[in-house]
Amino acid sequence: MNLGQQVGGQQAVANLMFPGDRVPQRQVEAYQQVPDPQPAHRQNANAYWADKIAEVMRDQFGIKPKVNTYSYRTPYPPAYDLIPLPNQYKVPDFTKFSGQDDTSTMEHVNRFIIQCGEAANRDELRVRLFSSSLSGSAFTWFISLPPNSVITWADL
Repeated sequence: MNLGQQVGGQQAVANLMFPGDRVPQRQVEAYQQVPDPQPAHRQNANAYWADKIAEVMRDQFGIKPKVNTYSYRTPYPPAYDLIPLPNQYKVPDFTKFSGQDDTSTMEHVNRFIIQCGEAANRDELRVRLFSSSLSGSAFTWFISLPPNSVITWADL
């Protein structure tokens, strides 16, 4: 079946409207093919022109293209941030641990759990609040943990 027949005889109408033109007689299957991905040389050309356009925007208009920036992702699942704190809970001003003084990690963790109060009853809340008790190199360690690498308090 050709395209004119597929469209239901619309070829005759097209010929009346534009007598010199003909409706293409391509097979319907030709329109159902998936295009091939761009060849490597074409991708390089696209990158070249994207760079040129960015250069013109920067030089002529002072517009800088958006640069990919590092964004912080927590080492625990994002859903932990959606868990509500206990009713009328006020986040304490935690004792900070940097790892630079003579306070042991065991002492800091126990102090943290005591300061958490009612929030310490849920693993997810302990994990979420723990970063608030860190500073300096200890905080740097925490934010360097891979996303979703801390699921439970025991993981931390």
